[in-house]
Amino acid sequence: MSESQGRTGPEARYAAHVALRWSDMDAYAHINNVQFLRLLEDARVIAFRDWFDQDRSLLDEGVLVSRHEIEYRRPLGFRPEPVRVEMWVSRIGGAGFDVAYIVTDPEGVGDEVYAVAETELALYDFAAAAPRRMRPEERASLQAVKGMPAPLRRRRR
Repeated sequence: MSESQGRTGPEARYAAHVALRWSDMDAYAHINNVQFLRLLEDARVIAFRDWFDQDRSLLDEGVLVSRHEIEYRRPLGFRPEPVRVEMWVSRIGGAGFDVAYIVTDPEGVGDEVYAVAETELALYDFAAAAPRRMRPEERASLQAVKGMPAPLRRRRR
């Protein structure tokens, strides 16, 4: 399930609801840190389907994860309700872009923030086995969902 919210301006955000799995839990009865990356990936797949439905060239030619940064704000235990992953494009570069995320409760469940994250994605030409530059039409597609940088407490860059 997904929903678009005000996808214009500096606060553009998209929300996807991602189900938790029993196997996501670790021995401490909370969602394992590695599984948080799967939650982000699942949300990204949902968002990309909506963001790039008409023009899939950006995705069909290849997009690779080159970096993740994540801050865990509080433990997330298993529950039947999905998590809400708000996301937006936070940076557009010459050969890639960043996606920012906030992992929260869905409406009606609570108002906790479990994690804030950012993923750097690189455009990649698999036929040439090399990174590639972003085309103007791809930049325009990303600009439509661009917002502010992820609200990380401490930036590593």
